[in-house]
Amino acid sequence: MGLLDDVGGILKQYQTGATPAPADVNAHFDQVASAVPASTLADGVAHALSSNQTPPLGQMVSSLFNQADPAQKAAMVNKLLAALPPGTASTAAGGALASILGGGTTVSPQQAQQVTPDAVAQLAQHAQAADGSIVNTLSAFYAQHPTLVKSLGVGALALIMSHMSNRR
Repeated sequence: MGLLDDVGGILKQYQTGATPAPADVNAHFDQVASAVPASTLADGVAHALSSNQTPPLGQMVSSLFNQADPAQKAAMVNKLLAALPPGTASTAAGGALASILGGGTTVSPQQAQQVTPDAVAQLAQHAQAADGSIVNTLSAFYAQHPTLVKSLGVGALALIMSHMSNRR
């Protein structure tokens, strides 16, 4: 049996909506994430980020931000900032980013370390209101960092796997 058969067998377990044991979900996610195209994984992540079965986007992005390394944090914040209308970046998270941005429109990894998870949650909410495609943008980024996605927890991972199984 080849790798694709293994992945197909794993995903089939999620078609019914049943969730295997937490340790199995994590192991399954690792196997599937390394075998499927990034676009397939991104589609599953986008489903989880916009599902009514998961917390709101801002809360999930904040959680991912909290687990990210400085470069990943900067990339996330910059993607969110890019989704905002021109001139609104410094006021988007209740003004929390004004001093960090210093008049600029992007943050460095060092600056991203100064951004709080709460500010990221607010920024994600503003970005989603301004540009509904931000979920797809973030999902494509997260698909490149599946270890980070695992920090969303077993429920979100099972939802991602279920969505991918139904898209096959």
